[in-house]
Amino acid sequence: MTDTTSSPGAPSVAALAPLLRAAVHEAATLALPFFERGAQTRARVWSKAGGSPVTEADVAVDTFLKIRLSEIEPGAAWLSEETSDDPVRLDAGRVWIVDPIDGTRAFLSGHPDWSIAVALLEAGEPVLGVVFAPATGRFYEAAAGCGATLDGAPIHVSDRAALEGARITGPKPMQDRLLGGAARLGAEPSVTRVERVPSLALRLVRVAEGVIDLGLVSKDSRDWDLAAADLILREAGGLVCDLDGQPTVYNRPEPRHGELIAVPRAMREPALAALARGASA
Repeated sequence: MTDTTSSPGAPSVAALAPLLRAAVHEAATLALPFFERGAQTRARVWSKAGGSPVTEADVAVDTFLKIRLSEIEPGAAWLSEETSDDPVRLDAGRVWIVDPIDGTRAFLSGHPDWSIAVALLEAGEPVLGVVFAPATGRFYEAAAGCGATLDGAPIHVSDRAALEGARITGPKPMQDRLLGGAARLGAEPSVTRVERVPSLALRLVRVAEGVIDLGLVSKDSRDWDLAAADLILREAGGLVCDLDGQPTVYNRPEPRHGELIAVPRAMREPALAALARGASA
């Protein structure tokens, strides 16, 4: 296991892993009473700047995790969807990156595909990551260099290396561009279009567990949507990259990303080539 530390005396990644696991499980107990499968949430709801919804469950989970994670690693800075950004994180050796409820609209409407996503960055790279889907009880986690697990059992990406036969999900315009580009490069592949997963973190970890082959991500995702699932996917044999093939970079002044793909490593080149050809048509 990667066992680097941000400063002398800081807890190791190995020591933090079970504490993070327990904290996320406890955080879920704050959100679940507000969730109604197949029905509208009982939580109070309001709109943030830009119009995206937030609920009292988001705020409760965020507040709890900020306190708890700051206790277990006091030296780490903080970045989350529901907390005002503090630029002190830019110079911190370690940073917690948190999405208290990824897929808030799913949570609101009673769809089970929402998650709690937490990553610990060290020197800008995720070294510990958890994505928990409380409505289904599926718990994904990874530590750098140790592989990825689902409910404690190892997971790995699919062995698919071509678009033919792939299970793909994500924004329809990106799917159409991918398939159109592939057709221009040869023949349009036969694929299975999987229903879009509302939680971006869950979309990525389903690539990590091999039930989706290619996850497409539209522009404007943020660090908190990606960092935990990115590590889980890396440790399962996959990757997240932009359309130039560059890996995601975290903890920048603006934690926003352009279009991305999440794939097994063997599918990276055919997916990027098809998207590039589709964009140039």
